[in-house]
Amino acid sequence: MRKLTKRNQGGFTLIELLIVVAIIGIIAAIAIPNLLNAIDRGKQKRTMADIRSVGTAVEAYAVDVNFYPRNIAFGPLPTTVAIHVEPTFIRQAPDTDGWGGDMFYGSDILGTEYTVRSFAKDRVQSDFVGKTTDFDCDIIYQVGGFIAWPEGIQT
Repeated sequence: MRKLTKRNQGGFTLIELLIVVAIIGIIAAIAIPNLLNAIDRGKQKRTMADIRSVGTAVEAYAVDVNFYPRNIAFGPLPTTVAIHVEPTFIRQAPDTDGWGGDMFYGSDILGTEYTVRSFAKDRVQSDFVGKTTDFDCDIIYQVGGFIAWPEGIQT
């Protein structure tokens, strides 16, 4: 006859494994939205820095010729303002914003005002002006300052 012996196995019980999986799930549920928000915040900051750089180049151009680059209709940066400011005032104007959408430039006929605009995360034009808490609202820079931009806790 065989003698029955008690084996001492050092594994985890099902309940212990379920508790660990639940804890990991809770941590992921908290961390992932914060991570996605941080990624969008980085894209927004990059876009604002690029727009500010273009604005600085346009202002430097205006110091030399007494007017901003003239372009009646809004158009993508590479085909509008880049031909006026590259490479003298900015090495290379950005082609796209942080989300991969086009950035646009437009000015009046006389070159006394200009606007640099990104349609932001949703790539759809919005007419909101001022601070907002939505990444989908446009980022608009006019004659040396932002008039629309996301700020604060984003949704």
